[in-house]
Amino acid sequence: MGHSVSVKSPTGGAGDRRVSTQPALHDDLMERMVASANLRRAWKQVRANRGAPGVDGMTIEEFPAFAQVRWPAIRQALLDGTYRPQPVRRVEIPKPHGNGVRLLGVPTVIDRVITQAIAQVLTPMFDPGFSESSFGFRPGRSAHGALRQVQRHIGAGYRVAVDLDLEKFFGAPGQAWRFQRVEFPHRQGERAAPLGIEPWAHGGNDMG
Repeated sequence: MGHSVSVKSPTGGAGDRRVSTQPALHDDLMERMVASANLRRAWKQVRANRGAPGVDGMTIEEFPAFAQVRWPAIRQALLDGTYRPQPVRRVEIPKPHGNGVRLLGVPTVIDRVITQAIAQVLTPMFDPGFSESSFGFRPGRSAHGALRQVQRHIGAGYRVAVDLDLEKFFGAPGQAWRFQRVEFPHRQGERAAPLGIEPWAHGGNDMG
């Protein structure tokens, strides 16, 4: 029989996260999301990203005139918790080598502005608690940084890699349990679900 070999496993900074503190949720969090300065930043980013129209057919160029008339009512609906994002427009993107298609959901311009405004407020609150081994869709991080970290792990003697695929994770039924885990664990378990975030995840799965 061969002998076993002990290998190390990177921690991803989990120990550091357990002892760090997180900011608490405040009653005025949605007010901060819909504040004029935050909305201007969100619109600037959405406009720079361009993108195709959603199910309502509205283009980036048409949005300013729409927002000038409709934004006060939308803002109030957001504050009241009654706003619901529109279904996303379904687009099929062929995968390489003929391996089927990838489904892409295109939100409406107004919903892209709102989600960007939400992200601008929540990202600084949640991002510091994410794993140091997490590089996807995080500010200042990229695949290049992930490769550099892998190289550091190899140099430190790590020899085992685990590849996990969360395909269809957000499209699966029964999403409520995931939002029960969106919380600030170091501040008496205050949860993010009451902010009205859950409909935005569901909206991304409703294909128009």
